[in-house]
Formats: sequence, structure tokens, C-alpha cells
Amino acid sequence: MSLRIWFVVAVTVIAIAAAVLVPAMPQPLDYHDFADHREMFGVHNFLDVASNGAFLIVGVIGLVVTLGPRARFQYSVERWPYAVFFVGVLTTAAGSAYYHLAPDNETLFWDRLPMTVAFMALVASQVVDRINIRVGIGLLIPMLVLGAATVVYWRLTERAGHGNVMPYGILQGYSVVIMLLMATLPSRYTRGNDLYWVFAWYVLSKLLETFDPQVMALGHVVSGHTLKHLAAAIAPIAVCQMLMRRTLIDPASQR
Repeated sequence: MSLRIWFVVAVTVIAIAAAVLVPAMPQPLDYHDFADHREMFGVHNFLDVASNGAFLIVGVIGLVVTLGPRARFQYSVERWPYAVFFVGVLTTAAGSAYYHLAPDNETLFWDRLPMTVAFMALVASQVVDRINIRVGIGLLIPMLVLGAATVVYWRLTERAGHGNVMPYGILQGYSVVIMLLMATLPSRYTRGNDLYWVFAWYVLSKLLETFDPQVMALGHVVSGHTLKHLAAAIAPIAVCQMLMRRTLIDPASQR
């Protein structure tokens, strides 16, 4: 294995160790206090709820592209991590909309669970594209289980009165770091650098989430969290474009 692959393995081991060793931290309750509480058409927090429709649209488009003839795959089995990724995006629409109707720890569980599906499936897809097809496909289900386990664990600890959101937080940070590391590895396909666009839209979405009230204060038209949903939904579009436009690189040209 190359030095960069060993680095990916090392980061994975460090993340697992951190999830076990870092002191527990409960979910801050002020997280649920978003800037836009306006009700429209009888729906509380209307724009934060309705903006999740972007995930629904992009998830459906992504599944149509991934399972159809327009996506470029050397082997059909390579479709599955991407298909699961778009299922995660699609179900995030329902989970996040449900959460924003009545934000609290119980409903937040349904927001986070499908997001872990999307995170883990996208990581597995890049293992397939850049490291090894069999390894990536073999890791898909274990990674999905691991991602879901961090959210289930957080929920159980909150209900037990000693909440610990750190494993989920570390998983989310790990997903971002590992995707950046993956982007430095050569892909079997062209347009491998499109992965950086996914990262860029994700970073923008986190900035909008962080500055939710400040964005809302700019004219009181729309909040940062509403725009966060729209920015985060653009990231899967970059994945769609990559799948449709890429071509298989001649192995001889990579030597």
C-alpha cells in the first residue's frame, strides 16, 4: 500500500480511539433554538421544514442517475455505494423535515440517522473508486452499521441521563477528513477532483448553520439554517455530475 493509504488507515484508527477515549458530552439543548420560528400555512418553522424538499429532489435525481445508463461504472456492483448514498440523501429530507417541525433530541435522532447513511456510503464509494473495489463493497454494510450505531448510542445515553454526542461528532468530522484524504488518491476515473466540490458545499453549509441568526438578521428574509439545507443539497448534485461526465482511465496511462 502507498503511504497515503496508510495515512487513511491511521486516521481511521485515531478516530475510533478518539470516539472511545474522548470525555462524554451531552447534546447542547440550545442547538435546537433556530433563528427562524415563523409559521406559514399552519406549519411551524416553515422554511426550515420546507427547504428539506431540496434533499428529496436531489435524492430522487441521484437514484435515477446512479441506477440508469447515464452513470459511468466499470462494473455494475460499483453502483451500490452511490445508490445507498442517494438513499441517505432522500431519507434525510423526511428525517430533517420531521425534526424541524418540533426540534428536540428525540426528533433529532431521525435527522441524524439518514445523514450517517449518506456519509458512510460516500466514503465507501471512494474506497471503491480509489483503493479497491472488493474492499469498498465489503466495507459498505459495516460502515453503515457503525454510522447508525453512533446515533443510536447518542440517543440511548441521552435517555439514560448522561448523553454522549461525541462519537457521532467524531464520525462526522472523520467523514470530512477522510474524504479530503481520499481526494488525494488517484481514481480509476476522470473527474476525481469533483470530490473537492462536495467538500466545498459541505463547508459552506456548516458556515451557514453556524451563522444562522446572523444571516437571518440580514433583512429577516431567510435564516442561515434554511440556506444550509440548500447548500448541503447541492453537494450530491456534484456527485451526479461526476458520475455522468467521468470516463474510465486507461490503466496503462496510470503507470
